[in-house]
Amino acid sequence: MRARIYIILIALAFITIAGGLVMVWYTYRMENLLTSVTEKDLAAFETAEALETALVNQKGFVSYYFIEGDPEWLRQLGEYRQLFKERMDDARQTAADAVESTALDLIKAEYTRYITIKDRVIDHYQRGEREAGAILHRQARDAFFAVLKLCEKYRDIHKQRILKARSESSSQALKLRIIAATAVAISILLAMLLAFVLGYQVLRPVRRLAAEADRKGDMPAAGDEVKALSNTVRGLIQDVDETQSELQKSRESLLQAEKMALVGKLAAGMAHSIRNPFTSVKMRLFSLSRSLELSDTQKEDFEVISEEIRHIDTIVQNFLEFSRPPKLKMQSISPSAVVDQPLQLLEHRLKSYDVSVTIQREQPLPEIDVDPEQLKEVLVNLMVNACEAIEKGGTIVIHEDKAMNPSEGSVAVIRVSDDGPGIPEAIRQKIFEPFFTTKEEGTGLGLSIVARIIEEHGGSVTAESIEGQGAAFVISLPILETSHEQNFNH
Repeated sequence: MRARIYIILIALAFITIAGGLVMVWYTYRMENLLTSVTEKDLAAFETAEALETALVNQKGFVSYYFIEGDPEWLRQLGEYRQLFKERMDDARQTAADAVESTALDLIKAEYTRYITIKDRVIDHYQRGEREAGAILHRQARDAFFAVLKLCEKYRDIHKQRILKARSESSSQALKLRIIAATAVAISILLAMLLAFVLGYQVLRPVRRLAAEADRKGDMPAAGDEVKALSNTVRGLIQDVDETQSELQKSRESLLQAEKMALVGKLAAGMAHSIRNPFTSVKMRLFSLSRSLELSDTQKEDFEVISEEIRHIDTIVQNFLEFSRPPKLKMQSISPSAVVDQPLQLLEHRLKSYDVSVTIQREQPLPEIDVDPEQLKEVLVNLMVNACEAIEKGGTIVIHEDKAMNPSEGSVAVIRVSDDGPGIPEAIRQKIFEPFFTTKEEGTGLGLSIVARIIEEHGGSVTAESIEGQGAAFVISLPILETSHEQNFNH
């Protein structure tokens, strides 16, 4: 049955596609035909009419000259002769075949004979030989009508071609209508066949299956068997999805709990096994630096050792903070006051990276309940990450604002952006996960600590970035109205 349905569907699709392609092909043919008519035959037809008009306009000037003796008539005759020559040149350019070229040659030869006789007539009139001029004038008139007849024949050539193109266009349109009607008829027949297959070989078995699967006895009326079966299957799928989702959440929670337990044990061991010896090493290094006279190279080595020891101490501190986060010490304070503190704390580091910091603040943010030290740690982490991403020479912009969030209500927004290389889209969803890092010496805990602190404050932090155009971290902290403000509003 599936094969029969597929065959019918393929046939329908083939008929539809073939009909569409044929119609497109015919439209292009008709377009080319009309273009040919408008660009060639129509232009040539207009040129032929212009040629005939230029010839007709030459008639009568010699007679007027004979009657009035005014040479102005001869001057105008010369202008129209020049116009006729120009129209002949135009006709030569539009001539597409030997038939047109031959017709133009005949017109030119007859026109040359005509103007020769005409010039002789004018010469007789100018010498006062009116009788001789009148005799030649009748010959010139006969030559004029001969040229006019040739011009009409030349025009009729293009007229016949235009009529032929019109006839071909009508013929093509008729063929197109026949093909379209045939395709529609075949599509209707195939649709009827498909309806028969679906009705007797699909819907009947589906209704029987729905009736067997209906344990509640609320089978809908005839015609809704697909809906009944889909409801039953949808319920099963929903149960499976919910179970799978719960299992996935349980698995993630279990993995996270195992990570946290492992980090807690590791951090506790590191605190006792590493930090105490490093404290002793730092004190000894400090004593040695004051008592020894070192060369420049030795001083440089000494500073590298000290910096690496401080780096290891920072890593240990990150593990401790992540595994045993301190309790929040909330107090009412404006986040703007906290934003200013990391600038002083990181002054030397910002200078070493040649990074400038700009704070965009129209007015201080309202006071909210936060832990200033924890919020300061968030901002320090974000600014240090920005400096390391920029590497050398750049700008960090901290923008403060107050906004309305549909899910959180009124929020204080702190946006920390930089002009570094940005965050690749492939890893943007992972940057807040613990232990995820792209740095060779990183722990992958900095941004996860940032996310945890903000979430403990009831807020949210998101990352925005276009690769190659910098990155921005947006912190949203809820603004909760105090009882005094609520009473004032009421």
